[in-house]
Order: sequence, then C-alpha cells, then structure tokens
Amino acid sequence: MTSRSSGSDATKRAATVRRLEKSAGTLAGAAAARMDETLPWYRNMPADNRSWIGLVAQAGIAAFTEWFRHPEAPYAVSADVFGTAPRELTRAITLPQTVELVRVTIEVVEAQIDELAAPGYQQVLREALLLYSREIAFATAQVYAHAAEARGAWDARLEALVVHSLLRGEADEGILSRAAALGWGSPESVMVVVGNAPDADTQAVVDSIHRASRHARLNVLTGVQGDRLVVILGGADDPLRATRTLIGQFGPGPVVVGPTVPDLLAAVRSAQSATAGHRACAAWPDAPRPVLADDLLPERALAGDEEARRQLVEEIYIPLHGAGSALLETLSVYLEQASSLEGAARMLFVHPNTVRYRLRRVMDVTGLVPTEARSAFTLQVSLILGRLAAAEGVL
Repeated sequence: MTSRSSGSDATKRAATVRRLEKSAGTLAGAAAARMDETLPWYRNMPADNRSWIGLVAQAGIAAFTEWFRHPEAPYAVSADVFGTAPRELTRAITLPQTVELVRVTIEVVEAQIDELAAPGYQQVLREALLLYSREIAFATAQVYAHAAEARGAWDARLEALVVHSLLRGEADEGILSRAAALGWGSPESVMVVVGNAPDADTQAVVDSIHRASRHARLNVLTGVQGDRLVVILGGADDPLRATRTLIGQFGPGPVVVGPTVPDLLAAVRSAQSATAGHRACAAWPDAPRPVLADDLLPERALAGDEEARRQLVEEIYIPLHGAGSALLETLSVYLEQASSLEGAARMLFVHPNTVRYRLRRVMDVTGLVPTEARSAFTLQVSLILGRLAAAEGVL
C-alpha cells in the first residue's frame, strides 16, 4: 500500500513538474503583465530594466520548478534567480520593490495552481510554493545585503582615492565625477582639515565622520592616510565652527584647518596648507584646537614651507614696504626694543605717540596687532623673510 502510494506521489509530482516547465514562459509573461498593471514604478522603468526583471521572474519560476522536482536537495536560490540579472539592477530597484515583484510573481503562479498541479496534487503544490516564497524572501534580503556590502567597500576605496589625489595635488575633472558618485554636491566653499587619526578601526572612523557631518548638514569626504585623518568639508560658513562639530572624531594632537577655497578642484591648496600646518604645529605647543593653517604661517615658513614664505612676504612685508619706509623702520625698531614704546621712541628720536600711531597704521595695513605677542612674532618673521627676498633680488 505504501509503495503504491509513494509511486502515485512520484507520478503526480513528475506530472506537475512537466506542467510547470511547459507553462514557465506563459507564467513569466503573466507576471510581467501584472507588474505593469499594478506597480507604477515598474511601468516607469527603462525598457532594459523591465526586460531584466522579466528574466528574474522567469528564472524564479524555473528555479521553483527545479526545487519542486527535488525538494530534498538544497538549492542556492539567490544564484538561480538573481544570477541572471546584472549587479547594477540592485541600484535600479530597491529592496521593497524587489519584494513587490517577487510577491506578484508568486501570486500569478498561485492563481494557476489548479491548472498547474496534477489532479489531487494542488495542496502539495500550494504548500511547496508557500515554502519556496519564504526561501526566496531570505535570498532577496541576502542579495541586497551583499550588494550593499560590496557597494560600501567600493565607495570606501573611491573616497580614499579622492582624498589621496587631493593630497598629492592631482586634482582634475575625474575627481569631480568620483566625488559626485559619492554624493558630493556643489558647495560654494570647500576646506580641508588635517589631524591625527584616532586609535580605532579605519572604517569606523570614516563612518563616524560621515555621521557627524550629516548631523551638521555638511558635504564631506574623508580618509585615513597613515596616522593622519583628512576631512574635506563643503558648505561651511564658519571653518572653525564647522570643524569643532567634528573635533571629537580626531585623535589627540593638533587639528589644522586649511583655507577656504571655492570648489573641490581648488582644494589642493587647502590640503597642502593644512598638511604643512599639521607638520609645523609642533613648534606652537599652545596652538588652539582647531587652528587655522594661516595662523601657523611663521611656523610653516621656518619649517621650509615655500607657500607660507610667499604669503608672509606678499601679504605682510610688501604692503608694509608700500606704505612707506617709516612704518617698516618703526616696526623693526619696536620689535628689536622688546616691544617697548619708549625704547623705540628714543631710538627713532620721535614722541611715543608717534610710535603708537605708526603701530596702528601697521595694524591697518596687515591686520596684525604689533603689541600682541603672537602677532609680533608673525611680523618679525615676515620682516626677516622680506629682507632676505629683497637681498636676493626677488622683490
């Protein structure tokens, strides 16, 4: 009795499999028609994507048929079903949309169970379809999880490449397209921040920077370069305030903010200034955190940064020289006399008020206050570099 029952079951299963195989194309077409009828997002897709989705539906029906033929054998549902479609399809349709197309396909097959199953085998086929729908749901989630993981790894490499290119001064139009692929917009201002990398997993550091920047509503590209953490910020109105929102993501030590530039291509200059400032910051142990790279011009110049030397000469020495020899002479004597008004006045044979007036003029021309120690140091280095340049015939 058992043998006859088992043989009858095998006969019915084989007959059902043949009906499924014969109806595969019709079922796939019916599933596509149902999607077009009930899923607006499917109707609005390009024809090539709709074609790939149709192939996925057909592959799903074929995989179910094979799975039903040998229910005891394990099958890699994701490979059977989703292996027919290009990887880019996971970017074209979302996970909820994929769930919808799977649901529609299952419903189309389920509606045809009476015709597809051998007589008396409808319930077996219905239960098998229910079990298979659960398996394919797990497979769908796995496919999207793997796609997200692969996309995350690719994005991380692409972001590191953009940061590396800027640090090497290799900015070109290719950087713009790569940055756009990472979600970089078109901010009106860009700056580069350099600090020590924290003692943590690199990807965790990058993720924390992205979270903090999203909260501050800033464009960001970031990467860990050796022991340095480099952050490219876009859309910040106040460089120091924007950097303070990220300061907790850096390791101990100086955090240097490069000058603001108009776009990503110009960010090479900001990156070079921030990097030079980070190297030179050891010479100013009491520097604020964060600190502007331009506030480190004297230390950068002493460390051999030619751009810092050029800035000090062009932005401080030359304007002072153009304002008249009296200002240069007064400033030089004042600094040599240990910032003593009376001492400078005696050396110049003028009234102390004249020295005060000329020092105010120095402040008007340079933006630096000679009576403040930090400004006086910057002015002193600028005078030295300017005289050297003049002696070498550069000016």
